[in-house]
Amino acid sequence: MLIHILRHGETTFNKLGIVQGSGVDTDLNETGQEQAQAFYNHYKDLDFQLVVTSALKRTHQTVAPFIADGIPWIQMPDINEICWGEHEGVESSPETMAMYHYMINEWQSGNLHAAIPGGESAHQLGERLQRFIDWLHTRPAERLLVCAHGRTMRALVTLMKAQPLTNMEGTRHVNTGCYIVRLEDGQFIFEAENSVEHLNGILV
Repeated sequence: MLIHILRHGETTFNKLGIVQGSGVDTDLNETGQEQAQAFYNHYKDLDFQLVVTSALKRTHQTVAPFIADGIPWIQMPDINEICWGEHEGVESSPETMAMYHYMINEWQSGNLHAAIPGGESAHQLGERLQRFIDWLHTRPAERLLVCAHGRTMRALVTLMKAQPLTNMEGTRHVNTGCYIVRLEDGQFIFEAENSVEHLNGILV
């Protein structure tokens, strides 16, 4: 199996630094649409057998050209963005950033149950992403296109590398950055990480 995992294209909230999470269902902005088209132009000749997205429309819109080509498509809420609780839809402030950085430090220190009030913890995110990984292991040999979200990708890539979620800050991601992963003999082998060669100067 060969899996292409990309982050969705840019949204206006991305550009403004406003937290989206799983509770804010935004559309791609003009730059995001350009990124999505550039990704399609670069990868359209690959023989994808299945498109997998989260349940949020910014992922649907990013891979819409592949879906329009007739490739089967499924939505999996298990790869939704993490829920950021009371921070969702809110412009960043010194107070929200302080709470965010405190929580990230807690995760890196091993307290994966820490969460923004009303939001998900890293532990909860990891549980649903492990379900997704288990599902991947049940699939036949095929080429998959998976579109997800920034924090989700940090956690997913870390788990696919069989590392603890305390390490996930080391995983990079930008809008439409692509990880290419081969599943072979039960192991995930990374062939590309956060590739942006398709963008050719488009903002990321």
